[in-house]
Amino acid sequence: MASAASALFATALVMALMLAGSSTCHAARFLADSTSADTPATVPAVPAAAALPPLPAVTVPPMPTVPAVPTATLPPMPTVPNAALPPMPAVPAVPKATLPPIPAVPTVPAVPAVPKVTLPPMPAVPKVTLPPMPSIPGVPKPFLAPPPSA
Repeated sequence: MASAASALFATALVMALMLAGSSTCHAARFLADSTSADTPATVPAVPAAAALPPLPAVTVPPMPTVPAVPTATLPPMPTVPNAALPPMPAVPAVPKATLPPIPAVPTVPAVPAVPKVTLPPMPAVPKVTLPPMPSIPGVPKPFLAPPPSA
């Protein structure tokens, strides 16, 4: 039961982190769509940095000495007695199997050539302009996809 609860908690945590991390993408996309590309953004001038006061001199106390670790003497390792192992049994030989002959593959008849067909030209698609989307307060505005690169 404890592992199921921890797995549920881990799943909820991962979902919360993913939801929290994905909000910046929408904000960046909305900002990119709402600003025009004709006028570049103006960057305010950076004020000059103030001079920092000098740091006071600090005396650090001396480090205490670390006590030496005593060397430990271990008892000798016991010897492992040599044991005689029984001989390995012989692996039985696999009997030779005879397979039936492979049947011949039938020949495939030739496929007739496909005739060339010329298609009529495509009619022009009329341009349609859509009315603007009404904005509803409290409802996020859908963003447009970027135009395809030529």
